Amino acid sequence: MGRFDGRVAFITGAARGQGRAEALLFAEEGASVVISDIAARVATNGVIPSTPEDLEETVRLCEKAGATVLSRIVDVRDLDGLSSLADDAVSQLGHIDIVVANAGILNWANAWEMTTDQWNDVIDINLTGVFHTVRATVPHMIKQGTGGSIILTSSAAGLKGQPFTLAYTAAKHGVVGICRGLANELGAYDIRVNSIHPAGVATEMMNVDGLFQLITKHAETLGPLFMNTLPHFSMTPEVIAGVVGWLASDEARYLTSAQIPIDFGNIAR
Repeated sequence: MGRFDGRVAFITGAARGQGRAEALLFAEEGASVVISDIAARVATNGVIPSTPEDLEETVRLCEKAGATVLSRIVDVRDLDGLSSLADDAVSQLGHIDIVVANAGILNWANAWEMTTDQWNDVIDINLTGVFHTVRATVPHMIKQGTGGSIILTSSAAGLKGQPFTLAYTAAKHGVVGICRGLANELGAYDIRVNSIHPAGVATEMMNVDGLFQLITKHAETLGPLFMNTLPHFSMTPEVIAGVVGWLASDEARYLTSAQIPIDFGNIAR
């Protein structure tokens, strides 16, 4: 038996990286999975974009693990698209028990040089996209009356003043506000809401030469802000998925409104 037998997990940004690892964990532990991704380039995103083929590979891996999979290309800025996917998930699979709002992008610049488009894209995807995800799924979870777990992907940047990524840092701080407010609203329905705060994860988002150049330029003053307590620089997406799986499981059934740093002790400095 798996920890999530009979449950349905709804995961955004699942074409690769953390989202794929999370979808596969739930699939391997008995859940049906509902996955989405933009699978296209966002103009201001400084990271190599995911593709439809990436999303298809996540589907293949989850089906190989024995899961029923509902997959769709959806931009989290599109509330109607997410709502349609959630409606179809309930129609086809019966319910939604776990939600992982994972989709996100990254760009970088000095704050005074950041363009309005850079700001808007990150806020719209990393913050408003989280709101859209919960807005699309929570009514179904309340109607079911069976409780549930919502995990919001923030960042170590959501718990400290990370420079050169002002929109990203602001959005990830905003995710904490969504987590705490939503946890209070949904507590009466036995729906738990928690946020995770990774530091370096070995995904395409780590391929950020321009950002590293900015950090290096200011290493004398800002270097300690990026130092870890533990002697590691990055972790695999599967590490993050493991924490997400625990938060979604009955083992964490009394935990809500928590911010879980997965950061090598980065924010402890």
